[in-house]
Amino acid sequence: MAAPGDAATPSDALGGARPAQRMTETRTRSGMFGVRGSGDTSGYGGLRLQGWAPAPAERPFGGWFDEFADELGAALDERGIPRAAIEQVTIDRDEMTLYVEPARLHEVARTLRDDPGLRFEFCSGVSGVDYSAPDGAPVDRPLHVVYHLLSMTYRRRVRLEVALDLENPHVMSIVDVYPTADWHERETWDMYGVVFDGHPALTRILMPDDWDGHPQRKSYPLGGIPVEYKGAEIPPPDERRAYS
Repeated sequence: MAAPGDAATPSDALGGARPAQRMTETRTRSGMFGVRGSGDTSGYGGLRLQGWAPAPAERPFGGWFDEFADELGAALDERGIPRAAIEQVTIDRDEMTLYVEPARLHEVARTLRDDPGLRFEFCSGVSGVDYSAPDGAPVDRPLHVVYHLLSMTYRRRVRLEVALDLENPHVMSIVDVYPTADWHERETWDMYGVVFDGHPALTRILMPDDWDGHPQRKSYPLGGIPVEYKGAEIPPPDERRAYS
C-alpha cells in the first residue's frame, strides 16, 4: 500500500496510479436504435448527446473506498495475485468501479467474496456493454462485462468491469463463485456474444436456440419481423417510412 503522500507504482491502481490508457472514452452519439443521420423527427435540431466517461480516480478516493482499496490490496498480496490485476479504479456518483484484467477476474471475484475484511457475498447482476464507435472507428477492447457485487456484512457495493476484444470475447465464468451469475451470464452471452469459459450451460436464454448473432452488439443489423394485431400490420423498423 502506498502511504499518504507517496506515489503509487504505475501498476497499482488501488494505490491511485492512473493507467496509461483510459478504459472508456468520451464520444458524441448521434441518433438512436441504429438510426442513420440525425434520427430527428421533431424538427428540434437532431438527437445529439455528448457522452461522458469518468476519469481514473486517484488517492484519496474518499469515504470508505480508501479503506476498502487497502484491504483488497492486502488480500491480493496474500493470495499472490498481482495488484496489476486491477487495471483502473473509477469513482463516480459515490460508486466505485474496478476494471479488472479478464484473465484475473475469477481470482479477484473469489478474493472479494472470501476475504473476511471484504465479504462481498452477493452478485446482484451481470450485464454487457458494447462501446464500439457508431462510425466504425477502432476502439480498443470495446466489449465490456459489468458485475455488481454487494457486501451484506459491511453494507457496501462495488462494481467490477472487464474489457474484451470483439474478436476474442472470452472471460472465465464466476458461477462457481456467485451462483446467481448463472442466468445473467447466459443473457450476456445471448445478447453480446461474450463467452464465459467454464459456465455449466452457456445457452441462449432470451432468443431461440437457432438465432443468428447477438442482438445488442452495435454491429447487429436492425432488422425485425412484421407485427400483426387486429388486422393491421407494422413492418420491421428497417422497412418503415423514413421521416428525414
